[in-house]
Amino acid sequence: MFDNNWQHCKNVLCIRPDNMGDLLMSTPAIRALKETFSARITVLTSSMAAGIAQQISEIDDVILFNVPWVKSSYTDIGDFNNIVKNIKSRRFDAAVIFTVYSQNPLPTVMLAYLAGIPLRLAYCRENPYQLLTNWVPDQEPYNFIKHQVERDLDLVASVGAKTADRNLSLKPQSRLWPQILNKLVSAGLNAEKKWIILHAGVSEPKREYPVNYWVNAAKLIIAQIGCQLILTGSASEKQLTVDLGEQINKECIIAGGLFTLEELTVLIAKSPVLLSVNTGTVHIAAAVQTPVVVLYALTNPQHTPWHVPCKILPFTVNSQLQSKNEVIKHVNSFENDVIEYPSAADVLNAVIELLTNPTEYLNQELNLINRMKQKRSLV
Repeated sequence: MFDNNWQHCKNVLCIRPDNMGDLLMSTPAIRALKETFSARITVLTSSMAAGIAQQISEIDDVILFNVPWVKSSYTDIGDFNNIVKNIKSRRFDAAVIFTVYSQNPLPTVMLAYLAGIPLRLAYCRENPYQLLTNWVPDQEPYNFIKHQVERDLDLVASVGAKTADRNLSLKPQSRLWPQILNKLVSAGLNAEKKWIILHAGVSEPKREYPVNYWVNAAKLIIAQIGCQLILTGSASEKQLTVDLGEQINKECIIAGGLFTLEELTVLIAKSPVLLSVNTGTVHIAAAVQTPVVVLYALTNPQHTPWHVPCKILPFTVNSQLQSKNEVIKHVNSFENDVIEYPSAADVLNAVIELLTNPTEYLNQELNLINRMKQKRSLV
């Protein structure tokens, strides 16, 4: 329910302690808070998302902290006590806790509560009593499933925050393009010939598309489209890009660890198409409006690319790698069919379709959610 006290909130803390893709999907809701309340926005996020937070114009300040209830680096009790003191010293008027439906928000809410932030908003299944001043009972995923962007927008709308711009927010630094191009040419790019990005790295093994499948798809794309492939990845994924490049053998530019995150954002913005798995790169592409072919492991159906031309090629996660989270297991229980990895021909056709007529594949982000709804109705 709308709370008039939020109209006076000029110093707002948004807590999104996950990966960079999660933070990017929260940016329309963050924009709504900033526009509606003319507020200064500070985001508390993890080391996994800190780099992308610096590129989001709606964010005025960033607090970096790896909470122990999200998969990240180790945090000891002393660090926890220090972050509470840090938050308290900033005298926030309100805190908004953004979560995926499979997460328990209360540990994060406790940070804001202990820091004495007077207004605290979050979804929660359990009755949070005094921990939340603005409690939105969480009905996902048992009654319905929303895209993560809609989930976050609906959360802040409950306190009156709205925006007409529902796109993801990310501002690529175009001034970086000459140095990016120099790096690519030094790595073997023919600047006169067309190219696209292939990003194979993932944050979780369950989302991996097998290397031999990547190699087959890449060779077919090069042969049929006649383009170069830029194999991107973080420093930790450099060896993966080397292995792929050696097996694909030609028309590949090995770029693992070659770019900063700011440079990667610009590179993705320049690419005609991004070919990737469901990881942070697809949300960067959505934010800069680069069409996406995403090989989508069926883990979280609500995290597909938002408001961008895309082709979604789903596949079933190996049973040994599937989540042990009971909420996610409930959602996955409606997907009884085993969906095999997309073939090289499937990937090629998706790339061709987006290169040829990208607007035909706009607004595809709800496809997996609608598929889940249909599966649920048959149970």
